Amino acid sequence: VVYVATSGAREGDAEWARRVGLHRERRPGAWRTEETCELAPLLAAQGPPLLIDCLALWLTDAMDRVGAWDDEKWAAHGRRALEERVTELVDAVRGTRRTVVAVSNEVGSGVVPATASGRRFRDELGRLNAAFAGECEQVLLVVA
Repeated sequence: VVYVATSGAREGDAEWARRVGLHRERRPGAWRTEETCELAPLLAAQGPPLLIDCLALWLTDAMDRVGAWDDEKWAAHGRRALEERVTELVDAVRGTRRTVVAVSNEVGSGVVPATASGRRFRDELGRLNAAFAGECEQVLLVVA
């Protein structure tokens, strides 16, 4: 298994660094880990099964890259840039020959976020989850 951690680093956030460290320690030693949000090349390559954890953090990174948290940047170019990145990922999922298990969050069934950027994230994650799931043979919703 190749475990793909999409969490990334949060400069200056000691609590986040502790969480990532604990997560690393819990992974089985036989798994190879890739810490990246560049999923398309991994999906295109031959290799063992991929466990992607998680699409919500991948989306956070993608939205950070396009300035999606700023309403003006989002309207000017962010929406289109994010759509291109999501399309690249969905195309890579469609074309992969690897076994893939992807973890994501469901954020649309709960409280409506108080901010425009929070609602934007919720909506974009719903679209990403639907598009990604549309390329999968099996999709499960787990509530715990």
